[in-house]
Amino acid sequence: MKTILNVIWLILCGFWMFLGYLLAGVLLCITIIGIPFGLAAFRIGVYALWPFGYTVVDRRDAGSPSCVGNVLWLVLAGWWLALGHITTGIALCITIIGIPLGIANFKLIPVSLMPFGKEIVRSDQPFAAR
Repeated sequence: MKTILNVIWLILCGFWMFLGYLLAGVLLCITIIGIPFGLAAFRIGVYALWPFGYTVVDRRDAGSPSCVGNVLWLVLAGWWLALGHITTGIALCITIIGIPLGIANFKLIPVSLMPFGKEIVRSDQPFAAR
């Protein structure tokens, strides 16, 4: 079932959101200071390309640098990537078939706003390993 949802997601919004994250990652990697932010954009972009079967969990070892990174990310790229998720989520919720995809798009908003201190793991991974 998750493969079918991922294929529909890829066609309707996943590819376009991936391109947004790819563009953000390339622009952020131009400077040396922006490389960690660009890598975060690439990581979330792959997750936005194929999200079903994966989940986002908090990292226990994340500290204050993650907080500072999240504030900078929010200013540099997070707000307009979240706006993209909101727009596509609302558009998907117009149709009955798109409602689960729209909800999944809304679930991506927190990680698109604050990616540092988060980790993307497979859904079938045991909770003990998280």
